[in-house]
Amino acid sequence: MRGATTPAHRRVPLAAAVLALLATPALAQAPKEAPKDAAKDAPKEEASAPQTYESAITNGKGETIGKIMIRDGANSLVMRVMIQAGGLPPGWHGIHFHAVGDCSDTEKFEKSKAHVNHDQSKHGLLNPDGPDEGDLPNVYANADGSVNAEVSSETPLTGEGGLRDGDGSALIIHANEDDHTSQPIGGAGPRIGCAAIK
Repeated sequence: MRGATTPAHRRVPLAAAVLALLATPALAQAPKEAPKDAAKDAPKEEASAPQTYESAITNGKGETIGKIMIRDGANSLVMRVMIQAGGLPPGWHGIHFHAVGDCSDTEKFEKSKAHVNHDQSKHGLLNPDGPDEGDLPNVYANADGSVNAEVSSETPLTGEGGLRDGDGSALIIHANEDDHTSQPIGGAGPRIGCAAIK
């Protein structure tokens, strides 16, 4: 007749098997650490340093009034515009990247040509059909005519469509502020400063 419990002679071999398994070296030892992820623990590669570029800013008399410093990263370019006291009339000034790196005609800076604009977009950071690749925010000249500003742009310094292409480009500073909508240059007026980017 079968009982409700397992007979003792059937329990003993099971208990012995469990004890034998626990006594085996593989289970008796403390578990080993999981192998480390080599890729995770490898030293991280340093992000490539941004390319840099500096250029003097000249005025309509051919005098150096300051400089630009450009750092070009993976997704955007950052440019500092530094102008000494007396360099510009006080107030807001439009600045743009122009298509040719030539500031030799100091009276008008027209050798720098029109804006960098490979896809023929409309002018203006606030224009629904823009902006073009040369458009940048305005900078403000203090009461003493000095400027310390930093602006960014998606236009690269080098590579396809970059500012340092075959004929270079130029940062042009205008007499007036840019309204960021009207054509062709937002009412920014005459060119009064230029920095070649080659």
